[in-house]
Amino acid sequence: MFRNLCETIDAYKARDPAARSSIEVFLLYSGIHALLYHRLAHWLHTHKMFFLARAVSQWSRFWTGIEIHPGAQIGKRLVIDHGMGIVIGETAEIGDDVLLYQGVTLGGTGKDKGKRHPTIGNNVMVGSGAKVLGPFKVGDDSRIAANAVVLKEVPPYSTAVGVPARVVRVAGERVDYTETIDQVNITDPVAVELTALRRELELVEKILSEQVNNTTEEEK
Repeated sequence: MFRNLCETIDAYKARDPAARSSIEVFLLYSGIHALLYHRLAHWLHTHKMFFLARAVSQWSRFWTGIEIHPGAQIGKRLVIDHGMGIVIGETAEIGDDVLLYQGVTLGGTGKDKGKRHPTIGNNVMVGSGAKVLGPFKVGDDSRIAANAVVLKEVPPYSTAVGVPARVVRVAGERVDYTETIDQVNITDPVAVELTALRRELELVEKILSEQVNNTTEEEK
């Protein structure tokens, strides 16, 4: 456990240029504190001491602003940068070397039992304010942009952006939006509005053009 803690502190120092020393990270970084509380809460949860586990979790939430359900499974060297407002659900799974920014939600989409939260692969970055909702996987070495809402599986080595999120890059290669798979049958409201405005503009231009042509013919 001590070695895992040291590895996590080193991960913070490697990823956060503001981290000046190991002692600063250990004593003052809320992400480290939330992770230590979670290790205890998860141990209690796996030994069926659910009330105590939830009590530790709520105490951690009060002190750190980071809410991690005791049932969540977290790998090695998780870095939580800033951390305020992060929510990690009961059946969420997080791999090794993951980076989470403030305001991230790893949540569910309903009241179904069983697996209902996402699985985050190794070396994944989830940007501030992003929401990953549902029992699917975000593949290894992927990037989720800030404020994205991810509702469907993200392949490894991918970059996902938008609401709902679209995969725009896979292994460094740009993906054509016209070939993007349906994002859980949810229409992008901004795209719909822009399309409607474009059609109205084309109709107005057509009407004005016809009026100008009629006026010109009458003058002749």
